[in-house]
Amino acid sequence: MSNYKSGFVAIVGRPNVGKSTLLNRIVGQKIAIMSDKSQTTRNKIQGVYTTDEAQIVFIDTPGIHKPKHRLGDFMVATAYSAMREVDIVMFMVSADMKRGRGDDLIIERLKQSSVPVYLVINKIDTIHPDELLEIIDDYSKQMDFAEIVPISATEGNNFERLMETLVAQMPEGPQYFPEDQVTDHPERFIVSELIREKVLFFTRDEVPHSVAVTIESMKRNENNKIEIQATIIVERDSQKGIIIGKGGKMLKLIGTKARLDIENLLGSKVYLELWVKVQKDWRDKKTHLTDFGYREEDY
Repeated sequence: MSNYKSGFVAIVGRPNVGKSTLLNRIVGQKIAIMSDKSQTTRNKIQGVYTTDEAQIVFIDTPGIHKPKHRLGDFMVATAYSAMREVDIVMFMVSADMKRGRGDDLIIERLKQSSVPVYLVINKIDTIHPDELLEIIDDYSKQMDFAEIVPISATEGNNFERLMETLVAQMPEGPQYFPEDQVTDHPERFIVSELIREKVLFFTRDEVPHSVAVTIESMKRNENNKIEIQATIIVERDSQKGIIIGKGGKMLKLIGTKARLDIENLLGSKVYLELWVKVQKDWRDKKTHLTDFGYREEDY
């Protein structure tokens, strides 16, 4: 393929600025979980955008925040490592959030970047256009960005312009993934993430981010239905009670909603069986982090 372009783009930013929403729009389906709770993304999620002219591999990183436990350390290290292995860094901020210490911390890191840094201002549909000019002016004074692109990841405003701008900046290179592949993560990983998303959504503030999901088995049966057995891991007995709910009602709701998303992802009927297990303080124990898929070699 002559003149074919390809490359890697890291999406970095504070928690809750819409990184996963943008990634799902880029690939055209749900591969990153979305929640109005911060720090939902824990691993680097790679999404693949392919056209006839180019392929861009996007890396959605965990929100950069002040870590409170070993899992938090892993998440922040993961985000920073992604910035070292790409052609462009996209620094994403939210138009409805004032620039804070977290943004300043990221900007200080970005100033040392050896690749172009794009400022993407998300959620422009939530503010008045006059406010947008002030935000652009404010961030422009902090560092010299290669380009500033205001968008709405939810509504799609200016999305095409963002993609055209990124493709134009990509170097010539090979197509790394088949054109119909949208992520490099195995299906098991995305299935576990879809279950975790439903736990966060339905338990709201009752169960904080002390939730992990492991897939015990995933196989197709003789009726061509995919049987999945998964375990939801929490840190305390009280959290286990909340997730199971009265008469198992909450667990059934989580399972039903997760199953619909999983069927959509896999394009097949799914039988989903869920268990809940307590593993005290797993977020601070290295062995548990490794068991649940957070490996040191990832950063």
